[in-house]
Amino acid sequence: MRSKIFILVLTLLLASFLRLWRLGDYPALNADEAAIGYNALSLIETRHDEHGNYWPIHFQSFNDYKPGLIFYLVLPVVKIFGLSVLSVRTLPAILGVASVLAIWFLVKEMFPKKEWLPEASALFLAISPWHIHFSRGAWEANVATFFVIAGVYSFIKASSYFKYYYLSVFMFVLSLYTYHSARVVVPILVVGLLVFNFSEIIKKKREFILPAMFGLILLMPLALDFSRGQVLSRASGVGLFADLGPLNRINEQRGEHAHPDGPGARLLHNRIGGYGMALLQNWADHFSGEFLFLSGDEIERNKVPGIGQMLTYAVVTLPLGAILMIREFEKSWKIVLLWLAAAPVAAALTFQSPHALRAQSMVIPLTIISAYGFVGVIQLVKQSGISKYLRHLSYIALLIIVVGSFMRYEKKYWLDMARELPFSSQYGVSELVSYMKDNSDKYDRVLITDRYDQPYVLFLFYLKYPPLKFQAEHDLTPRDQFGFSTVESFGKYEFGRVKYQEDRDGRVLMAGTDEEIPNEANVIFKVVDNKYKYFEIVEK
Repeated sequence: MRSKIFILVLTLLLASFLRLWRLGDYPALNADEAAIGYNALSLIETRHDEHGNYWPIHFQSFNDYKPGLIFYLVLPVVKIFGLSVLSVRTLPAILGVASVLAIWFLVKEMFPKKEWLPEASALFLAISPWHIHFSRGAWEANVATFFVIAGVYSFIKASSYFKYYYLSVFMFVLSLYTYHSARVVVPILVVGLLVFNFSEIIKKKREFILPAMFGLILLMPLALDFSRGQVLSRASGVGLFADLGPLNRINEQRGEHAHPDGPGARLLHNRIGGYGMALLQNWADHFSGEFLFLSGDEIERNKVPGIGQMLTYAVVTLPLGAILMIREFEKSWKIVLLWLAAAPVAAALTFQSPHALRAQSMVIPLTIISAYGFVGVIQLVKQSGISKYLRHLSYIALLIIVVGSFMRYEKKYWLDMARELPFSSQYGVSELVSYMKDNSDKYDRVLITDRYDQPYVLFLFYLKYPPLKFQAEHDLTPRDQFGFSTVESFGKYEFGRVKYQEDRDGRVLMAGTDEEIPNEANVIFKVVDNKYKYFEIVEK
């Protein structure tokens, strides 16, 4: 027992180092993180968000109405330590470490007789690229994943200690207040847990009334906020029905019939079938080898170059763990399998798929299955009857494979990600803001390119611009095709496409991309990061 605790402590120290080291400077702060931090500052100073909404449940932000719990979790850290990249990221990163401990408790409760499986699961989550990536930032998905793990653990624990049902309900509800995807995944998980424990629930049905009422009371503010049409706008902007591809294919297939508008063509080719197949394909894409082991997500912000969502050793341990799981298929494995099936559903309902962020809770069941495969390999070697020398040689080989896979990921993350994927985060903006802050007083207007995501909120963050002043002087643009809005100006700062040749009144300081600033312009400052030229600054 002592050796297991010792390994767990080392695992938690490793998880902490991987998630907290250089947290304040790498990767660069992105616009969503800046929005969380600046809105926390706005609440502290004005009790309203950046757009003047009083203590909201969903934050209007870019008109995408972000679930608000992470804002409130970050708020006390910003209050105590001030607004900085580190203050915004610290608590989410700590919850990432807490997830490593939580999966140990979960697996220990689910599989009490499986030696070393809890420790292997914790270790594999600690070094998981999928989990590390989203722990090193203020990502709502990472926070929600911790609450989901805690909710499932508490539900299982409640079979021995009934009061844990209250904790389970509380944790599941917190996840719903944290991230959009949890609102799809958690109900599926909860229904499955209730079905798998139906006989026990029937025996104690009267006792279940109070935890259920507790959950309904906690959900009432969220339900009331959903009654506002704006809160659902984000789903419509990225939802599967926003993709016209399936509809175009339906029309094309109907056109191949002699009577395109006839009942036969409509029966064979319709919206239900077309979008249903698209949903199934999106869901299945999350289980593809390319996504899991080779290249990961297509979105730069969600990936590390040349690395899948799992380390390469899982090519062996994951299938082996799945085989061992199917052979046993006890109730606990049914929960793991349900979790694995449910986790990508929210991502599959959007047209951006596979999507590592929206399907992040997949990492938990995949880690447990992969860890079981690894434990199975160890046991196979142990029971093989080979000599002690060969056994030790086999253990060393396994260790080299795991460590080698992990070190390859670390090299890609720290040395290659920012260089090969220069837009994986918003590099160079802090340097740009620093220069503009020091020199803007000399000019009548300051124009910044909007070629990169939501520059206004990054300027607000780094300038620590007074929230009350910003609330009074800005306007949101109408939503674009994806449901987003932005702010085109505040104070003397203006954000838009830089057109150098246009005549302008007064002295103007411009920051544009290399493509926007002509070669003949007198560039007075350049922002170069990771050997990439992000901004050129000129005056006119």
